Amino acid sequence: MILDTNALSAAAEEHPDVVAILAGVQQLALPVVVIGEFRYGIAQSRHRARYRRWLDGLITDCTVLDVTEQTTHHYAAINVELRQAGKPIPANDLWIAALCRQHGLPLLSQDQHFDVVSGIQRLAWRDKALDQDAGSHGRP
Repeated sequence: MILDTNALSAAAEEHPDVVAILAGVQQLALPVVVIGEFRYGIAQSRHRARYRRWLDGLITDCTVLDVTEQTTHHYAAINVELRQAGKPIPANDLWIAALCRQHGLPLLSQDQHFDVVSGIQRLAWRDKALDQDAGSHGRP
């Protein structure tokens, strides 16, 4: 399973549903793009030292997915497909989707725009904070 940045952040915060999902995963992978986005977040955090230690420990237990020449083929194909469909996604998410397609691994993410990318499977977790927020606005 590949983690998107929001899944990595939820894991760092020990979100119970994410922790439960990750406990059952045999292969955990982190795209370099996700590591970069997370390190950017760490750089702005007042808890930098704690998050750096946590991330460094996690990286030793994961497969780090580098962008390779082969990845660029998937990136280009996905970008063309989504632009032709009128459904572009952010550039970093294109790289993440390309790595998912390249390695045939599902993606743990709350970002629904990954659902329009053919050839990848997005998994999500229940976010109780979003559920409560939705309830307070009269939405189911």
